[in-house]
Amino acid sequence: MNERIREREVRLIDQDGEQIGVVPTEEAQRLATEAGLDLVEVSPNSTPPVCKIMDFGKFKYQLSKRQRHGKHKTAEVKAIRVFPKIDEHDLSFKIKNARRFLEKGDKVQINVLFKGREAKHPELGVEIINRIVAELEDVTSLERAPSRDRQVMTALLTPKGKAKKPAAKPQPGESEAK
Repeated sequence: MNERIREREVRLIDQDGEQIGVVPTEEAQRLATEAGLDLVEVSPNSTPPVCKIMDFGKFKYQLSKRQRHGKHKTAEVKAIRVFPKIDEHDLSFKIKNARRFLEKGDKVQINVLFKGREAKHPELGVEIINRIVAELEDVTSLERAPSRDRQVMTALLTPKGKAKKPAAKPQPGESEAK
């Protein structure tokens, strides 16, 4: 930037984006000072280096804004642990949490943990997973079918598209069925 540019000649672009051409560095710095702006080296690896007359503070702000914009949320995998003999209320609570995760855009891995002799009845685990998938079918699809590894049966759910929009409120005068 400005006096730190050590090259003898630079390819100059003015503040309007017009290419002026190859000029001596002193001439480019004089033009930048007359405009009340900075001479910024935007492409130092080219021959001759490309410099632009611009406001350096604004350039740094736009660069940081561009870097922040490039960061997107990646879908996390949230795990839900259940047991074959889970209570009705506990299961509904787990389903509610899974729905919340899916609506945020995360994937949900269902882990059915078997203890002792429960491992001899894998159909109980499949039944639990199928019930969870049926309850969440409006917001999810089954990515990986239930598979078993010793004492744990797992299945992976992924969100369907965007989060579901809430139902429209009834207009005044319409009857609300209960």
